[in-house]
Amino acid sequence: MHGFLLIDKPAGITSHDVVRRVRRLCQTRKVGHAGTLDPLATGVLPVAVGQATRLLQFLLAEDKSYRATFKLGQTTDTLDSEGTLVATRPVPSVSPAVLESVCRTFRGEIEQLPPMFSALKHKGVPLYKLAREGRTVERQVRKIRIDRLDVLTVENDTFTLEVDCSKGTYIRSLGHDIGEALGCGAHLTSLCRLKSGDFLLQECYALETLEQCSDPSTFLLPLADGLRHCPCAELSDSAASALSFGIPPELSQVTAPTPLQHGQLMCLTHTGRLVAVARFNPQRTAEVRGDFELQRVLVSH
Repeated sequence: MHGFLLIDKPAGITSHDVVRRVRRLCQTRKVGHAGTLDPLATGVLPVAVGQATRLLQFLLAEDKSYRATFKLGQTTDTLDSEGTLVATRPVPSVSPAVLESVCRTFRGEIEQLPPMFSALKHKGVPLYKLAREGRTVERQVRKIRIDRLDVLTVENDTFTLEVDCSKGTYIRSLGHDIGEALGCGAHLTSLCRLKSGDFLLQECYALETLEQCSDPSTFLLPLADGLRHCPCAELSDSAASALSFGIPPELSQVTAPTPLQHGQLMCLTHTGRLVAVARFNPQRTAEVRGDFELQRVLVSH
């Protein structure tokens, strides 16, 4: 069983809990997910099964979209409603216009400090484990990108945003920083991932739906569909045979619907089946054979 499951993760469980349940469902250990969602969060969680796990690296780099609600006037140690309250401040009058003015400063490329309650590691130890011990360590700010930050609602002491952002963006931290800019603090109360790369929430299935199905393979997306952001090129029979020995194809041995661009990441297929992921680079010097740099090969001799 090989392919991708698009799961609408429920609140209250971890992303790894989803992986464990899919392992039982598909009766295989080879299962992984493309991007952690906190227990509080719901929404798009692409899960790879079988050989699809070898393609996760190409999904993790994709942009994300979220809908998030925050409560003003309260700050917690985890920056969300599952943490311990650490500060309470009066909430000023915040209109949609005022919030929009603040959000304007967070659009584009900005720097963000990762929260202590995160899976990032410090000397090999996840930060959340150190945080649970009451320890705080120095963290490096990271550059992230906010492509869209729309104010949906502002009601009393809560506000809801929709965000399009680069990978590695912490929505909890974004809400915290917006709350600080408003002078009263804020914490995340609900979060839904609307999009992960090209995968949309409308395509996802509830975990319970999959578990109640007698044949979960009917929900699997083929390997190439997992990389739908990459154009496909069909290999000739001779190129596919050579690829099984690790020999990259030449441009003349592939058929693509549009001209290839230098540096473009490609799905190489044979008889419609994904056999490799490669980058088109006819000018490379490290390998004299072929016009592609092989990134992942899914067939062998």
